[in-house]
Amino acid sequence: MAGIVVVGAGQAGSSCVAKLRALGHEGPIALIGSEPVPPYQRPPLSKKYLLGDMELERLYLRPETYYAENGIDLHLDQPVRAIDPAAKTVDLGGQSLPYDHLVLTTGSVPRRLPAAIGGALEGVYVARDLKDADAMAPEFQPGRRVLIVGGGYIGLEAAAVAASKGLDVVLVEMAERILQRVAAKETSDFFRALHRRHGVDIREGTGLERLTGEGRVSGAVLSDGTSIEVDFVIVGVGIAPETRLAEAAGLEIENGIKVDAHGRTSDPHIWAAGDCASFPHGTGQLRLESVPNAIDMAECVAENILGAGKTYVAQPWFWSDQYDVKLQIAGLNTGYDRIITRAGEKEGHVSFWYYGGDRLLAVDAMNEPRAYMVGKRLIDSGKTADPARVADPASELKALLQA
Repeated sequence: MAGIVVVGAGQAGSSCVAKLRALGHEGPIALIGSEPVPPYQRPPLSKKYLLGDMELERLYLRPETYYAENGIDLHLDQPVRAIDPAAKTVDLGGQSLPYDHLVLTTGSVPRRLPAAIGGALEGVYVARDLKDADAMAPEFQPGRRVLIVGGGYIGLEAAAVAASKGLDVVLVEMAERILQRVAAKETSDFFRALHRRHGVDIREGTGLERLTGEGRVSGAVLSDGTSIEVDFVIVGVGIAPETRLAEAAGLEIENGIKVDAHGRTSDPHIWAAGDCASFPHGTGQLRLESVPNAIDMAECVAENILGAGKTYVAQPWFWSDQYDVKLQIAGLNTGYDRIITRAGEKEGHVSFWYYGGDRLLAVDAMNEPRAYMVGKRLIDSGKTADPARVADPASELKALLQA
């Protein structure tokens, strides 16, 4: 028996192999990672780890000894060069590993600035993996000047860390407002005000024309013609699914590696889960970039490899930590046509409820965990809540569950 090979030692890959063993699978399992460290959490990289509040070992999803103790062959620092679907092998460069089932949990890759506008200059960083975080950590010194390109959650989290450490922060966002692609105007307004209170210079409707410097970045020319001096740059302009291996192997690609409702790709012996994979949703394929999706989808794939025949039903939720604000998001806001605001018990605590017609679609909760939990339970169960009751801070949140 060749066994099960999982390519990609991130949250999804680690979850998949752990679930296989938890379900009692006794056959060979190999987990292959391109980085030299065991699977680790990525969200703290741009927050607690970068702030120096979390040690490396605390990032690890499981102790390094877990894999050997559970008979999981962990291949570190070994990027896969190719997949041969006909021979059912993966090429590790000098070693060919056979499989009965192959799971692709290759994650995503950050979009970088083109070299033509200075993206290859020293001092230009992305915030995606441990190597990125370690490389930029020495830059975070009080009084230094950082330019952050991109006003999504990654850019805003990086801005929060930089401002908290006493740096001079300029953030540029090409769209009309920060978070425009992912959140309502109300959420954008909340976080814009939060960052400005912490001294971040947010410039919306402003793009980056080019970076300047000899060998190392020293300045930037913005789309409005202004020039600024910088000591380093963080690029947070989104990520793309890592599909290169899948494409080369001839697998079907649609907004990521296309899988069916069970997580199986166009090759019956190959599965995919996490950031790299898109699954059936409505009339198309949905791809979610979140830790919960990586875990849930990978565990569903593990069950289905063992014959469960389980349909993956996503229950989307996300979070972001910025300064002393914890944002929790339940659901997907696609198609919303109105926002209901619910004030929290304390000043600055608030939740925004997204409705499409009479249907509750999503909730953004800022330091309002109860609003988040109630909204999530409603959305997960397919229920809604009377907007008038949601807007009334005197109404009990739990009572909305009986609506």
